[in-house]
Amino acid sequence: MTRLRIESFTVSLDGYGAGAEQSLTDPMGQNGMLLHRWAFETATFRKMFGQDGGSTGADDRIAQRGFDNIGAWIMGRHMFTHERGAWSDPDWRGWWGDAPPYHCDVLVLTHHPRKALDHGGTRFHFVTDGIEAALDRARVSARGKDIRLGGGVATVRSFLKAGLVDEAHFAISPVLLGRGEALWTGLDLPALGYRVTETTPTEHATHIRLVRT
Repeated sequence: MTRLRIESFTVSLDGYGAGAEQSLTDPMGQNGMLLHRWAFETATFRKMFGQDGGSTGADDRIAQRGFDNIGAWIMGRHMFTHERGAWSDPDWRGWWGDAPPYHCDVLVLTHHPRKALDHGGTRFHFVTDGIEAALDRARVSARGKDIRLGGGVATVRSFLKAGLVDEAHFAISPVLLGRGEALWTGLDLPALGYRVTETTPTEHATHIRLVRT
């Protein structure tokens, strides 16, 4: 059975999933990169970005688990590009340069139409008719495997509010951002059917796994 999963989504101690004032030069917002120290030091993430070494402890095992049995991705537009409004840069192919780490179909949510993009072993589809349409298309692409839901915060919130997420891993980073994009505000997770099934503290994060019952 295909499940929709959130994996390795990192939140600050004060509840922000990204810093303020995101831009081309600061894609995660002010101090947003500090959230992801736990991930960037793992062997899994370093290998994904063509780097050697990295930690192989609990953080790495959890990061690797997030890629198991994934057949498609869904992400918000801001996880793909810095642009706002109509598409204006036809040469932009994502934050990852020539080597996107997905290697499967990726459904990008947007209000502005764009032709599908084949790039580095990944096909990006730009979906303009909402989150449920994106999920339906992702199920076809996944071919029985699971679907991974990427950021940003607004995308994660919208799928959680709609009760579409089956399982979610959040990494709580011991960082205070003060302002940015708040994740939890207005979300009644117990009322939506979510319960905590795992808690794993490490040096750089506390990993929480939720399941919708």
